[in-house]
Amino acid sequence: MTNTNIKWTSKSIGSRFGHNFFYFMVKRGGRRLAYFFLYFIVFYYSFFSPSIKKKTDPYMSKRFPDSGFIKRISERYLLILNLGKTLIDRAVLGISGPESIQISFNNPNDLSKIKSLDTGFIILMSHVGSWQLVMSALSGLKKPVNLLMLRNDLDIDKHYFEHGTTENIFKIIDPDQFLGGSIEMLNVLKNDEILCVMGDRVFKDKELSVEVNFLGKDALFPLSAYKIASIAQKPVVILYSHKSGPDSYKLDLPNIIDIPVKLGKKKENYKPYVQEFVTSLELFVQEYPYQFFNFYDMWEPDQD
Repeated sequence: MTNTNIKWTSKSIGSRFGHNFFYFMVKRGGRRLAYFFLYFIVFYYSFFSPSIKKKTDPYMSKRFPDSGFIKRISERYLLILNLGKTLIDRAVLGISGPESIQISFNNPNDLSKIKSLDTGFIILMSHVGSWQLVMSALSGLKKPVNLLMLRNDLDIDKHYFEHGTTENIFKIIDPDQFLGGSIEMLNVLKNDEILCVMGDRVFKDKELSVEVNFLGKDALFPLSAYKIASIAQKPVVILYSHKSGPDSYKLDLPNIIDIPVKLGKKKENYKPYVQEFVTSLELFVQEYPYQFFNFYDMWEPDQD
């Protein structure tokens, strides 16, 4: 029998001590002090950590296929450095409050587009930039916010609201529950709430995904958001963020997808809409290659 399970873990990069060290630095000296230590620690991980190489190479080899040994190390350094900065910024947001991070739309009209949606909708995000800052920015929409998220003991990096000074504005829906949380997701959309879903990571069963070409090779992308949108008759808003300055992030809205009603169970019916998301994601990583933080091999999901 074919194994359809995805060998994926939500284990964070780095140790619990390392994360707590940076939280302490943020509390004592702010972002700049935490960044100062980050450069040295990232240098060590980039050169001497086999696990970091294993996590980053699937993406780096697709995004930079012609890089040699030295160039690949420098690319790995920049990728992990940017990840570290976004994690520090997340802590800064939670510890120092919303005024510590400037968040705005690249195109001011995009915010108006979202506010004009007079119904519940799905926000389709990716592990790029800082998705948690996207979540914090949603408080201005005056709608309840729900997030489909798998979380377990291997996750040691704190969410911004877990630092104690910032209110958690969203409710977490666990995809590990009955029917992957589908009933709960349909209910929040029925109540005209916001549902946030990651569009670039398959949690467990690859039967709930479809293959789409991403960076030159077929990769697996989840179908749940598109199926839920079709059933609930709700729009899908693609929303990304990227770090644009030391204390600033920009939000990008590539597209709002209207998925036809009653597309049924066939995967191929949803593939054109998944392709719209993947195309926008590919454009993002072309422009911001060191802000893609989906650290598992989405091209070879059966590999350890």
